[in-house]
Amino acid sequence: MYKHEPIFLQPVFQERIWGGQKLKQEFNYEIPNDKTGEAWVISAHPHGPSVITNGPLAGKTLADAWNEHKELFNKASGDQGEYPLLIKILDAADDLSVQVHPNDQFAREVEGVPYGKTECWYVLSAEEGAELVLGHYAKTKEELDQMIDQGEWDKLLRRVKVKAGDFVYVPSGTIHAIGKGIVILETQQSSDITYRVYDYDRTDAAGNKRELHLERSKQVTTVPHQDAEVEQTEKVNGGLVEKKLVEEQYFTVYHWQLDGQADCEMTADYLQVSAVDGQAALTIDGNSFNLEKGTHFILPHGIRQFTLEGKAEFIVSHE
Repeated sequence: MYKHEPIFLQPVFQERIWGGQKLKQEFNYEIPNDKTGEAWVISAHPHGPSVITNGPLAGKTLADAWNEHKELFNKASGDQGEYPLLIKILDAADDLSVQVHPNDQFAREVEGVPYGKTECWYVLSAEEGAELVLGHYAKTKEELDQMIDQGEWDKLLRRVKVKAGDFVYVPSGTIHAIGKGIVILETQQSSDITYRVYDYDRTDAAGNKRELHLERSKQVTTVPHQDAEVEQTEKVNGGLVEKKLVEEQYFTVYHWQLDGQADCEMTADYLQVSAVDGQAALTIDGNSFNLEKGTHFILPHGIRQFTLEGKAEFIVSHE
């Protein structure tokens, strides 16, 4: 099963107050409306599991494949763990709320879910002057609590300008927000827990403000903020430049730039692959598959070698 082909996945779209139309404009996706903020492109999360589009499991979800065919991921059949990662593309037509995510221990003890949320972002596009919130300036827990209680957002929040091609690693406990005019690919733990710290006093169509989670935000925020150190390495394999963006506890993420041909070997149990630009052919055991911008798939366990040919850009990850 899937020894000679990838597992292609259909994105799941999520409407958001800050969403827009770039998922249609830039990726040609059939989005449900003009407030589409997220495409969950590789997901086994119950809030939006991806559907498999090819092969013997076509029509089933990635969660089904994980639960019923552990061999595709090199897991023992009795392994009860949930699928660990979630890949999204986000279109921030407006600022996202300022938020923070808990670690695994807090998520399990307080929320009763298996994973907290450490994440990272690869910036696909950014309008001139676009910026993120990443971290804060409070020196102590008391100062953080006080600045949140008094709404001193300009003093508290640390803002960083970004451009296409930037990479940002966001461990759990980091106050953060994606700013207006940015499209990112996010690799994260498979968690949907978000504690909102500040939402610009926005209201929805019915005039209601979105819920904030100030007490839990204070509990889980790392104080003082420390920028995460990531060591990046690069290697060339034929026409493929493989840049390792981050390797840490929950995931390893790469940026692959293809210009020509490359013969690749599988070194992970399975690979998650998102084509974010260009066009290429993927060949496995003589079978060829067309890859274009917006294609997402998993190379399952059992595939040992594959060839890529074309001119394209990929974000690749594994647990």
